[in-house]
Amino acid sequence: MSVAAAAPAPAVPRPAATREPWAGTGALLWLYLRLDRVRVAVWVLALTLTVAGTVPALQAAYPDAAARQTRAALMTNPSAVLMTGPAFGVHDYTFGAMVADELSLTVLVATSIMAILLVVRHTRADEEAGRTEILRALPVGRFAPATAALLFVTVACVGVGAGVTVGLLAGGLEAAGSAAMGLGAALTGLVFGAVAAVTTQVTTHARGASGLALAVLGAAFLVRGVGDIMRTGGSWLSWFSPLAWAQQTRPFVELRWWPLALSLGAVLGLLAAAVVLAQRRDLGAGLLPARPGPAGARPALLSPAGLAARLLRGSFVGWAVGLFCFAVAFGSLARSVQDAVADLPQIGEWIGGGSVLEDMTATFAAAMLSYLTLGVAAFAVGAVLRLRAEEEAGRAAPVLAAGASRAAWLGGWLATVLAQAVALLVLAGIGLGLGVAVATGDGGAVARLTAAALAYLPAVLATAGLAVALLGLAPRLASLAWAVVTYAIFVAWFGPLLGMAGWAQDLSPVGLTPNVPVEAAAVGPLALLAAVAAVLVAAGFAGFRRRDLAG
Repeated sequence: MSVAAAAPAPAVPRPAATREPWAGTGALLWLYLRLDRVRVAVWVLALTLTVAGTVPALQAAYPDAAARQTRAALMTNPSAVLMTGPAFGVHDYTFGAMVADELSLTVLVATSIMAILLVVRHTRADEEAGRTEILRALPVGRFAPATAALLFVTVACVGVGAGVTVGLLAGGLEAAGSAAMGLGAALTGLVFGAVAAVTTQVTTHARGASGLALAVLGAAFLVRGVGDIMRTGGSWLSWFSPLAWAQQTRPFVELRWWPLALSLGAVLGLLAAAVVLAQRRDLGAGLLPARPGPAGARPALLSPAGLAARLLRGSFVGWAVGLFCFAVAFGSLARSVQDAVADLPQIGEWIGGGSVLEDMTATFAAAMLSYLTLGVAAFAVGAVLRLRAEEEAGRAAPVLAAGASRAAWLGGWLATVLAQAVALLVLAGIGLGLGVAVATGDGGAVARLTAAALAYLPAVLATAGLAVALLGLAPRLASLAWAVVTYAIFVAWFGPLLGMAGWAQDLSPVGLTPNVPVEAAAVGPLALLAAVAAVLVAAGFAGFRRRDLAG
């Protein structure tokens, strides 16, 4: 018996995952496609429709060569170059060159953001939530989850590139230039997806990984902008930005394909770096260890509002810096736009929503203010939906168990969002006013536009109120609040040019707001929006108090 008891146990075969590093990649790719089919479809469809809708809108706004040359004159302004691109072909501004200048940077940045978010979602976020560890317990190789995530992002970027190409072809643009813009968008998205693959190895948390990757994207935007301002067509500094590589293909002007080789090389190099770094860390850990927190929490963190302010701090600071910088840049264009309208009244009709007003500077500032408000509305919706993320991650339950009521938890969070939204509107007004003041010498613009910005607060509250209502009543559908933001952006950009009916434009909370400071801040629409916001928030409170957490 003792001999039998001492007999060695039979050897257990090692799991297939340890023998095949990429085992299960195909199955995981199919899983990611299944999970995010709607999310990716929305990205692809939104960018495709943006391109397809912008081309005829530009054709209507700039119908002939003289009109295009007037638009090209705006490209001498550094702010215009910063927000568009290197301004190729401005001496003979063809329609294709104008489309490339107007659209390329928007498409490149949007595709890059999509790629960053998707890579982090299926790598670091899955590790942080423990899902990767469960997958690795199956016959799944060490590199399979990350490889499947990158292949999935490749599919998404290729879809965007194909959509951009189709949208340009539908507008009557030539095939080679359209294909170059589409391929450039896809490869640029992959570059920043690969950047995210590296940042996910560095940090412990998904939010930190996406924040680092987005910071790299922001730096690339600034480097490209400064480089393009230094010299028309781009300077040596521009080539340090991946965003410039796609633009330097010069579609519809002097098409050249070789700059895209830089994008492809960067993708391969960054992915190789990500593989090397992944082998130097443990599952769930980052190369940079998380810093230990203080022994005791500050008194402010003991309240729901204080905790919300701490959790939303990074997002708020990022939006504040971005909106302020864009507001100053928009404002500095005021004089150039005013001069252009003298030569091309169609621009004034676009800015003024169908009528050329005497004070074109004020009309332009009012239009730019409505665009900046869309950013504030997007921040407010994202901040409200962050509460759903806290709930799903299981971090809301301890807060409630510590003694905070559901009403206090939601109320403190919304009070913080309200305060931050007001601060963003004020910053947008101040920045826009400063830009206008520098461009025109009108020092009073700062006060006028700051006050005008606050008139958009009811629109922001109504948009965020829908997110609150969905959070309380139908939490699984809370992300549908983004549909209102998307619609408002579409109306703001394309509504007047496409001749949308007035009632359709008024469905947008921002569109329903009076066009301040050109128009008086009428009490009726603002009171209606405020009442809608109050009803939606009340419904959200009622639902949140009754439903199950993470329901």
